[in-house]
Amino acid sequence: MKFLNLIRYKNLLMLAFMQLLFRVDFVLLRHIPLALTNFQYALLVLSTVLIAAAGYVINDIFDQDTDKINKPEKVIVGKSISENSAYSIYAGLNITGVCIGFYLSNVIMKPSFATVFILIAATLYIYATSLKQMAVIGNIIVALVLSMSVIIIGVFDIYPATSIENQSGMANLFSVLVDYSIFAFMINLLREMIKDLEDVKGDNQQGIRTLAVLIGAGKTTKLVFALSLIPIMVLFFYVNTYFVTNGLFIATAYTFIFVLAPLMYFSVKTFKAETKTDFTALSSLLKWILFFGIVSIVIITLNIEYNATR
Repeated sequence: MKFLNLIRYKNLLMLAFMQLLFRVDFVLLRHIPLALTNFQYALLVLSTVLIAAAGYVINDIFDQDTDKINKPEKVIVGKSISENSAYSIYAGLNITGVCIGFYLSNVIMKPSFATVFILIAATLYIYATSLKQMAVIGNIIVALVLSMSVIIIGVFDIYPATSIENQSGMANLFSVLVDYSIFAFMINLLREMIKDLEDVKGDNQQGIRTLAVLIGAGKTTKLVFALSLIPIMVLFFYVNTYFVTNGLFIATAYTFIFVLAPLMYFSVKTFKAETKTDFTALSSLLKWILFFGIVSIVIITLNIEYNATR
């Protein structure tokens, strides 16, 4: 159980579930032939999960002192699992994930694509060792890396299966993935900033220069509130442009109830948030907003099919 907590198994399960949803939508619901078989796609998901798990491990290794202040009850490295064992786990997860990436790159006859896995693993290491201490930049980097878990589907499953005959349809699919990756980036950026507010006490004592430490929790909270208005406005525009005008009223209702309404609630609560408990609750809320946002890909497809049979 300590190992599972070390690799944040709940977050990894959500990551795997979200990637599998796209497989269900593109292959089972839309019946589109893609580059990877179901088994190979499962390996892609596994590779992504393993590298993400390694990122959590290396982050915990370098956050030992900070975690003892911010969340002493959740400290694992140096307590339940030795630092040497943690490094071994980190290496094993990364090597396995990158090796699977090499295999998949050769399967699609794009061996150079293996660099994607190496770059993600390297970025997560650099983030844990140095970028995390840089205000805003660290938040942006980790949000970008997380959004890559969506884009990587298009790189390995859509692009290699694209030909002159299906180029238009595949381009539309890829654009859908780009839209969802942008959504994931915006939500994860907000969440990273909220997590900095959660950990401001320990970060300040350890000299980690997050935005919350540099300008204070109050100003950072107001900045998060302002930034949270951007995805709200983008989603209103997106829903009106693509859902309402195309008669996708089920998808519209779903988005308003499960994504937009919680996001607006997040904005209101952020403006008044002050305590660590407040920020922890807001972080969890953003996780659910991201989850329901990704699930909307299936709702949209089902709505399109429902409209076509009427």
